[in-house]
Amino acid sequence: MSSSLPAATNESASTHAHVNHNLTGFIIFLCSESVIFLAFFSGYAILKTSALDWLPPGVEGLEWRTPLVNTAVLISSSGTIMLAEHFKARERLWLFRGFWLLTMLMGGYFLVGQAVEWHGLAFGFDSGTFGGTFYLLTGFHGLHVATGILLMTIMLIKSFIPGNYVGGEQGVQATSLFWHFVDVIWIILFLLIYVWQ
Repeated sequence: MSSSLPAATNESASTHAHVNHNLTGFIIFLCSESVIFLAFFSGYAILKTSALDWLPPGVEGLEWRTPLVNTAVLISSSGTIMLAEHFKARERLWLFRGFWLLTMLMGGYFLVGQAVEWHGLAFGFDSGTFGGTFYLLTGFHGLHVATGILLMTIMLIKSFIPGNYVGGEQGVQATSLFWHFVDVIWIILFLLIYVWQ
């Protein structure tokens, strides 16, 4: 009887270490993504400060009201995903699914809003350096938002598999970290592109 206790303890410690290693690897991945965005941000700032005519001909500036609403929705989604994690930790799965789905819908709203904004812009990807960098930065970020929604969809589906979310589930935590990362990156992008015109 006593000999089985150390084995169970060792198995629990091994599982805990495996979870920690997975999350550590994911955090390293997010750090590498941060370096990519930092390179883009630096390139944008250097090009903007060194350009004589930064904006394309006929463009006086970007309209920021719609992007501001999109920004508010995306930032708020960090709160809803935290609530989802809160309810998952208490094994209240229906509330977890509700807030998780709400987060996905808010991310989808952001993407639709960005598509509408792109459609109404008076310049394209080939409209000088500004046009190219604008679409590159916002498009690359939009790709990350879409990836986050895909990851959340997978986690939502997994929540309906019996016993899947009993105890620890690092997939939810990793997806939540990714979503917070996407939100922080967008705040920097909004300040860089829309505020600093």
